Amino acid sequence: MPALCRDCLTVFDALPDRARRCPACGGPRLISHPELFDLSIAHMDCDAFYASVEKRDDPSLADKPVIVGGGRRGVVSTACYIARIRGVRSAMPMFQALKLCPDAVVIRPRGSAYAAASRQIRAMLDALTPAVEPLSLDEAFLDMTGTQRLHHAPPAVMLARLVRAMETELGLSGSIGLSHNKFLAKIASDLDKPRGFSVIGRAETEDFLADKSVRLIWGVGAATQEALERAGIRSFADLRRWDRKALADRFGHGGERLWDLARGIDRRRVRRDHRPKSISNETTFFQDTDDRELLEGHLWRLSEKVSDRAKATGLAGRVVVLKLKRANHRLLTRRTSLWQATQMADTIFRAALGLYAPLAGTGPNRLIGVGLSEIVPAAEADLSEDLLDPGAARRLRAERATDAIRARFGPEAIIKGRGLR
Repeated sequence: MPALCRDCLTVFDALPDRARRCPACGGPRLISHPELFDLSIAHMDCDAFYASVEKRDDPSLADKPVIVGGGRRGVVSTACYIARIRGVRSAMPMFQALKLCPDAVVIRPRGSAYAAASRQIRAMLDALTPAVEPLSLDEAFLDMTGTQRLHHAPPAVMLARLVRAMETELGLSGSIGLSHNKFLAKIASDLDKPRGFSVIGRAETEDFLADKSVRLIWGVGAATQEALERAGIRSFADLRRWDRKALADRFGHGGERLWDLARGIDRRRVRRDHRPKSISNETTFFQDTDDRELLEGHLWRLSEKVSDRAKATGLAGRVVVLKLKRANHRLLTRRTSLWQATQMADTIFRAALGLYAPLAGTGPNRLIGVGLSEIVPAAEADLSEDLLDPGAARRLRAERATDAIRARFGPEAIIKGRGLR
């Protein structure tokens, strides 16, 4: 059976009667599978990305539980694995997370730091294959088909080299899922986190899925799972007992997709030009507020985070969206179309501020958010000067200069005064 040492990248034939150690370096981190060198669709997912960046940048946090998120009224963005052992999970309310892990170090998200790390990782992915489909700052699909001739090594070896380089050069770890389609590659990347490398081959697909919960299927949340359970469907084996027409009659167009995925069939290609529908960020306040100066400070910080994500992923947006949630949980959404697409924080902030101005003083508010929609490639953004705003070109040049300085000296090298409100 073909095998690979993930530490020294030695390729060898694994024999069942030998100890599970690399014959070259003696390391135990081996991956072996009959189809190891035949599969080429991968999913790379960074391990606790935000928290890992924080620990890398502050080594004193290495052995401490770290939670990245907002105040007690906020939610957990990411928790390190020490905090996860205590039960902390992403999207968990912060007050609940701190009950589970009262000694956690809580850090507010630093979007520019995460975006900078994401750009470095993306450069590594692009060096492997032109077929990279990012899903977020910290995960992406890769189609490595045909790259063996280029790299003189199978995809599995290059993927192991990738995560090793991420650790040695960037101080960040990732997990790899390797399979024959996107659906299974994404499942595989979650099987052995952190620092995992898991393979799901063609021959084992149906057996592997049989007893797994249908919650593994993307888009199957609580409501869909309840509908499936009412139909007696809890596992993939249950799902396979239904024929295609019956599923389509019961669940509409999604029924045919369920029939395919129950058998591990996913025909979607890895698309380099795949773009999200929106880029957004929001914050929930510890106490409801209608303080205009405070809210405008949050608008700037959120605009920076949205801008950082757009820049990191090579995207821009034509529409700026403002989101406010009142103390009574009433949700207000306002949007405005820009005269040209942008990824610049200054432009996003000024548009969001214009949307907020008519609503100022009508709170109190428990949440504020900023977003970009009608997403386009960055090449289509910020192409010409705004004739109605003579200062726009100067601010745009200043922001690009600021980005260059932060890229060289770190995200905290320059901070706008309005970001301190």
